[in-house]
Amino acid sequence: MNVFKKWFNDCGLVLGRCWILIVMTLVLTLMIPRLAFSADSWIETGSLNAGRHNHTATLLSNGKVLVAGGVYREDINTDQVFLDSAELYDPVAGSWSTTGSMTTPRESHTATLLSNGRVLAIGGMPGGSGGSSGYAMDTAELYNPDTGTWSLTGSLATARAYHTATLLSNGKVLVASGWNNSGFVGSAELYDPDTGTFSATGSLNVARDYFNALRLADGKILVIGGYAGTFLDSAELYDPVSEIWSLTGSLGTGRFKCSATLLESNQVLVAGGRDGSRLNSVELYSPTTGTWTDTDDLITERELHTATLLTNGKVLVAGGGSNASVLTSSEIYSPATEEWKTTGSLLTAREKHTATRLLNGNVLVAGGYKFPDGSLTSSELYTPRQEFVPSLILLILLD
Repeated sequence: MNVFKKWFNDCGLVLGRCWILIVMTLVLTLMIPRLAFSADSWIETGSLNAGRHNHTATLLSNGKVLVAGGVYREDINTDQVFLDSAELYDPVAGSWSTTGSMTTPRESHTATLLSNGRVLAIGGMPGGSGGSSGYAMDTAELYNPDTGTWSLTGSLATARAYHTATLLSNGKVLVASGWNNSGFVGSAELYDPDTGTFSATGSLNVARDYFNALRLADGKILVIGGYAGTFLDSAELYDPVSEIWSLTGSLGTGRFKCSATLLESNQVLVAGGRDGSRLNSVELYSPTTGTWTDTDDLITERELHTATLLTNGKVLVAGGGSNASVLTSSEIYSPATEEWKTTGSLLTAREKHTATRLLNGNVLVAGGYKFPDGSLTSSELYTPRQEFVPSLILLILLD
């Protein structure tokens, strides 16, 4: 009798626990939208001390974000002011603070985080009279996060703006192409952090500006599209070992002012841009075959937007200019389904801004330009969707 009673009580406990787990799982499932209150959301964070666009943003080793240079324009009726100021965003405090100023104002420059934790700013334009861009520069400077100061380093052999600067696997920085007052620049240079000097490396097959460059998994650098009096569909590969540039498969559509993102699959996603009108077309590059294929179109055509790889492997595209206006919309690309879906809208329409993925996975969007209002001081944070799986919750509860 005691054995039967114990068996009955045990069954009751098991059944009771199962019912509790079922009820809790249902409740948690219904609560998922509430638990994921930050999903697909943009929230305002601290404001920049100076409105700016065409600036750079660099994630430092300590998790802070360095914003440097750029242009300030109060509105469409005022001249541009070229900036030498720099600021730091603290993700913990959610605020911006000024740091040491650059040695010279510059916009349309590059900023690259070196292996030693310092930031290398290269070229760009310092501005001229009446708010003009002035001339392209050959100077470069280093930011030291420990002291918060900038110092000049070696000079480029060729002045340039609208170029790219990409960190190589060996710690050197590849500076490629761009534009100066003599026209489009076809040369490339290597910066050596150990010596603080630039040296010539192989020249591109096609000189270009407003293009994209990124490092592939095999260490080669892929250069994409751009402008050289016409909208370019060509792409090139730089081999750091041989220092040779070689053409690879051409884009289906010539474009510049687009975005390029290296996916976890090592494919490259190129989205939007312009070929005379703003584009919504999107292409994928396969390093294995050296070819481009079409994938799902953006929901909204855009240029001068940002594209950020999220920790879940998806790509966030935000803001930019469309054929109608400056955009608040943002979209998410899923490599698994090759589809774009709308996500939460920016609080402020903007283009020529920056987007930086923070160490916690959130995305910081800073500054930019909103026609005809002028340069923006506002910044926003995007929190990616948190995916709650009921079966996983159940397993945790059963543990």
